[in-house]
Amino acid sequence: MTDPTLIQVIGAVLFALAVLHTFSTKFFERLSHTYPRHAGLWHLLGEVEVVFGFWALVLMLFMFGIEGKQQATAYLDSRNFTEPLFVFAIMVIAATRPILQLAGALVRFTARYVPMPQGMALYFLVLSLVPLLGSFITEPAAMTLAALMLRDTLLARPVSNKLKYVTLGVLFVNVSIGGTLTPFAAPPVLMVAAKWNWDMWFMVSNFGWKAAVAVLVNAGCATVLFRKQLGHMAARPVATQPAVPASVVLVHLVMLALVVLFAHHPAVFLGLFLFFLGYASAYERHQSPLILREALLVAFFLAGLVVLGGLQRWWLEPVLMSMDANAVFFGATALTAITDNAALTYLGSLVEGLSDEFKVALVAGAVTGGGLTLIANAPNPAGAAILKEKFSDSTIQPLGLLVAALPPTLVAVLAFKLL
Repeated sequence: MTDPTLIQVIGAVLFALAVLHTFSTKFFERLSHTYPRHAGLWHLLGEVEVVFGFWALVLMLFMFGIEGKQQATAYLDSRNFTEPLFVFAIMVIAATRPILQLAGALVRFTARYVPMPQGMALYFLVLSLVPLLGSFITEPAAMTLAALMLRDTLLARPVSNKLKYVTLGVLFVNVSIGGTLTPFAAPPVLMVAAKWNWDMWFMVSNFGWKAAVAVLVNAGCATVLFRKQLGHMAARPVATQPAVPASVVLVHLVMLALVVLFAHHPAVFLGLFLFFLGYASAYERHQSPLILREALLVAFFLAGLVVLGGLQRWWLEPVLMSMDANAVFFGATALTAITDNAALTYLGSLVEGLSDEFKVALVAGAVTGGGLTLIANAPNPAGAAILKEKFSDSTIQPLGLLVAALPPTLVAVLAFKLL
């Protein structure tokens, strides 16, 4: 490992502070009540989605002061912000009333053929079928759909905190591993699939079927554990608005598919997104308010992670490369909890001469640990932004999420290592 530069050391320190900050948002929320004069500032710092963007700003101030404008702007220009932009666009489209109406109808139709009470069947499908659909509609879209359906069904009535956190833990883990049936849906897979020539068959045979087993086991265990608290999910949400015409649903589906198809080309998918906004405005009577604020916050979070994460290679890469294939699986699972899993696989893709066993272990570990924290997987902040209003003080406790996500993560470990 080469000696780090001053900026790299500062970047690592600020990254550590940002990670610590994500576990301390409750503290800032308390300060907003204790010191009402500056409640706005404390509340802002108590928003999980703001954390990495805030510390990325601090990093850039250091960079401007130490290295000057040219170096600082050159560093920003070298960062790839495609993923934050894509998550923003896909969140807004996937959360529209026509898409949610169709997804809800699909899940309810399927639930009729699941041999269990309707409330349990719906809960099981939202935690299994929707995450597996993420392999085709992308993980951010699957996370958005599942979170909104849970918010409007399971969490529409008061339920226990234990149920809330277990549901969140299972959802995050299942979305992270459920996107591995294809080479284009999960961010950590996207980072390496083209360079390592991983096609659909490779993904299904090495990851997909194992992930599907783990997803079904996780969803099934949660369903059985909380079976007495799920009955109210069978009640249809009160229809306060008329059904959306099929033609409007079709246009939304086409726009969603096009944005997914051009996910690597921000100039294309942002142009499509602007057309979509115009269409949604023209047919406003068939829309609920677009979740622009929530999606922007999530994009801000991920963009901050991109800026801060770009300076972590000097210590992350040697740590990963010092491990054998077995150790890298568990090492990647643990490291994913404190850094985005796509960053880990991206670093691995830069190293030449890796064995196929090492490559598979690295990606499997990265997706396995993707549910442990809010920053572990790109779609997690999207789910948190939608569901946090249903938690105490509108805050998801990082420690609560970590504890709840450990059992389904263990199931994923067993699936990838033993099957």
